[in-house]
Amino acid sequence: MTAAPQQPEPFALTTDPGALADLRSRLRATRWPDSPADAGWSLGTDLGYLRALVDYWAEEFDWGAQEAALARLPHFRAVLGAGRHRVHFVHARAAGSPAGGALPLVLSHGWPDSFWRYAKVVPLLTDPGAHGADPDDAFDVVVPDMPGFGYSDRPSGDPLDSVQVAGLWAELMDLLGYRRFGAAGGDIGSHVSRYLALDFPDRVAAVHRTDAGVPYAPGDLADLTAEERDWIAGAAAWGASEGAYAAMHRTKPQTAAAALNDSPAGLAAWIVEKLRAWSDCGGDVERAYTKDEILTNVTLYWLTQTIGSSMRMYHANAAIAPEQLARRVEVPSGFALFPGDIVRPPRAWLERTAHTVRVTEPARGGHFAAFEEPELYAAELREFFRPYRSAAAAAG
Repeated sequence: MTAAPQQPEPFALTTDPGALADLRSRLRATRWPDSPADAGWSLGTDLGYLRALVDYWAEEFDWGAQEAALARLPHFRAVLGAGRHRVHFVHARAAGSPAGGALPLVLSHGWPDSFWRYAKVVPLLTDPGAHGADPDDAFDVVVPDMPGFGYSDRPSGDPLDSVQVAGLWAELMDLLGYRRFGAAGGDIGSHVSRYLALDFPDRVAAVHRTDAGVPYAPGDLADLTAEERDWIAGAAAWGASEGAYAAMHRTKPQTAAAALNDSPAGLAAWIVEKLRAWSDCGGDVERAYTKDEILTNVTLYWLTQTIGSSMRMYHANAAIAPEQLARRVEVPSGFALFPGDIVRPPRAWLERTAHTVRVTEPARGGHFAAFEEPELYAAELREFFRPYRSAAAAAG
């Protein structure tokens, strides 16, 4: 006999003071590497910037205040899947009673982040009327941490891939009483949203993504447009110059995990370099994020010890069968291509790989657009999902 699903339980964000004392001790004892003069960011994280950031982390950063701010969101945990994965998620219901009912929306993050990516947009999506937008565009928002990220448990066995995580999200939405819903995401979250649309097309009203992932073209490249071929060549060039991190994650994640899980300075270097390189910040990471915002993201990784488990998801995704990568999404799909993002696809590729009904190019923002430009990102989601609200509400 199958056991009844375990209902979600409220989850409180708490930190052992001893863990913070240990963190500060490690930061103060950092053994710094040498660096060529004037290397800047050309060889990776700028050493001068990192030393200043680590000093601020050790002496001034107030994790308690940041944790309290995050705790204002409604947090829960649920046990999902045959593997009994304990998943953390934010579940914030729409304010008021939007005409036709609120559209449920599951937002999927990527790496190197967690539910943190969407912390700023949750109130903009659940209560648009309080932020100068149409109250009828309100969503019931669900933001899960993928297994091995944030406050979700680390898988005890093999890491989960994006296909498996999409299955967990479908189960979670069912557990929350949402038969039909929208899906949105970027980075790994774009893949998860794609597989939600592919594997549960009767439940996903529409899907919104900020990228199309790394290109997969199994056929003759001559069959593609010149623009598509240029994009694929550009993606390969980007991988050669900027993709070393992903190669490590795919092939030998445990080697890096041993260092990054032990050194908070190393962890900060690994993450902040990506925040800078992938954001619309003109080379100055603090144009996109404050020190407190950067360190909140990094501290989440440190306290939960999820850097290794998060990297292992790349290894799992690298083993996804080619026939899965070649599937076309038939659910209505929208894409917002932010100017500071990486490997931005042409419209021809989007239409080839998905039933593309909307493509926009917002004026600002990068890979972490939901955090960098929350108002722009929230407006994108409101506008894209507006035509699909009534159908989702009718399916209930």
